[in-house]
Amino acid sequence: MTATGDTGDVETAGARGAPAGLWWWARRRSMVLDIVLAVVSAVECAAEGVAFAHDAGVSAAVGVAMGLLVGATLLLRRRWAIAVVLISIAVTPAEMGMLLSIVGLYTLAASEVPRRITAVLAGMSGVGTLIISTIRFREDMHHGTTASTGWWIPLVAVVMSLGLTAPPILLGLYVRARRRLVESLRERADGLERELSLLAERAEERAEWARNEERTRIAREMHDVVAHRVSLMVVHAAALQAVALKDPEKAAKNAALVGDMGRQALTELRQMLGVLRSQDVGQRAPASAAARPAGEEPAPLAAVAAAASAAAEAVGAAGAADAAGAGGVRGARAAEGAGAAGLAGGPGLAGGPRLAELETLVGQSRAAGMVVELSVEGEERGYAPRVEQTAYRVVQEALTNVHKHAPGARARVRLAYRTAEVAVQVENGPSERGAADAGLPSGGNGLLGMKERVAVLGGGFVSGATEAGGFRVSAVIPDRAAADRAVADRAAADRTAADRAVADRTAADRAAADRTAADRAAADAVVRAAEGSAGGSVDLPVRERDAERAKSA
Repeated sequence: MTATGDTGDVETAGARGAPAGLWWWARRRSMVLDIVLAVVSAVECAAEGVAFAHDAGVSAAVGVAMGLLVGATLLLRRRWAIAVVLISIAVTPAEMGMLLSIVGLYTLAASEVPRRITAVLAGMSGVGTLIISTIRFREDMHHGTTASTGWWIPLVAVVMSLGLTAPPILLGLYVRARRRLVESLRERADGLERELSLLAERAEERAEWARNEERTRIAREMHDVVAHRVSLMVVHAAALQAVALKDPEKAAKNAALVGDMGRQALTELRQMLGVLRSQDVGQRAPASAAARPAGEEPAPLAAVAAAASAAAEAVGAAGAADAAGAGGVRGARAAEGAGAAGLAGGPGLAGGPRLAELETLVGQSRAAGMVVELSVEGEERGYAPRVEQTAYRVVQEALTNVHKHAPGARARVRLAYRTAEVAVQVENGPSERGAADAGLPSGGNGLLGMKERVAVLGGGFVSGATEAGGFRVSAVIPDRAAADRAVADRAAADRTAADRAVADRTAADRAAADRTAADRAAADAVVRAAEGSAGGSVDLPVRERDAERAKSA
């Protein structure tokens, strides 16, 4: 019976996207079932119409025609359920349409008709059946076709009325509730599917954003590490061209520096690209990942950039130190080995450059012919590795920009150690008129990269031209860990001061109590002495006066 369900099949099927059937039937099976029920109902009503025609004194053909017409209305039950039930109630006095009444009540209860209407129509049908049953039984008793007189006539009439009305109503209400439950579950499933789709899209967007961030970070690291080295190479090459004939010794020294810088730049590029290539191969070959020992995981892109940066700085430091002596080639080879070890995860190089290496960075610029002054303010202290690396990169990029855009200019690097932050400033004067332009290309990403680095850590970055015609770059980078430590130290100091104040107050209260006890003891002694000298007859006022005198004394 669940297939005969409700008047909302058309709407439900249309909402699901199923092809609609003929007229108001959603499916061909529902149409066939309704036609069969209508034929059976028409035959039943036609048979009952003959008896009605005989009782009414009309032609049997009229009774059959009316029965066929009434029974055929069951074909409309899915579209006009209320009309079908009203027709079944109207023909109740003619004692025809039992199937029409049962199926009509079921369809009405299973449809989306308000329940109050269903209750009213079901009550009307039940009352009509009860009245007709009672009248028919009494007529049979009157004509003598039914034995005995009867107290049981109302009981049988009530049972018949409830038997023809209650079961179809209850079954229809059950089908209606079940259909609503299924629809709610389907809607919930559809909602969950849409939500999962949205979550998948957002996850893809986040993954794409993370990939872009990693690419940007790697590009920034490569720019900071390699561009600085190549800029120094170009500066040394220009100096070599200028002094090649005038000062052969200086030209040879510049040539050695150019060679060392080139080897270092190649080493850095080889290391970074090699690590990226190995990671890409690891992602494309899951079999090799399965063969990896337990607990060992490929390094993420951020670790690649940090390791390459650390290795590059080790290369630069070792190369500059050996170039200052006479072993530039040997120093470059040694530095290359140290850089490879650092990229592989050496203990001292995994953290990247630190503020302690600013002196080496400034020394490289001085070796390239720039006049650089380094000043340090405040007590030297340690910060988080990321904070120190960011400050170092800002100074490095600023000196690279001086080499590019202000050849021959004097530069000043200021480093300020503070409690919860570190401040760096690089300022250069105007370029000397006689200095030759280095001819270095500029992509316009240096200042943007510095600003992004500082902004990620919640710091402030300012850059701009000075009144003297130079350029200034300033950055203040907070260290949240240092700030938390400072707050904790202040809280500990406050607690210590509060404990000390409480202890001092307790000691003062104890001393005051001791003095009060001593005064009372002295007053008692004076009273006893006075009583002894007067033979034990000292008036109370005199005793009190003596006590006051002793206390004041």
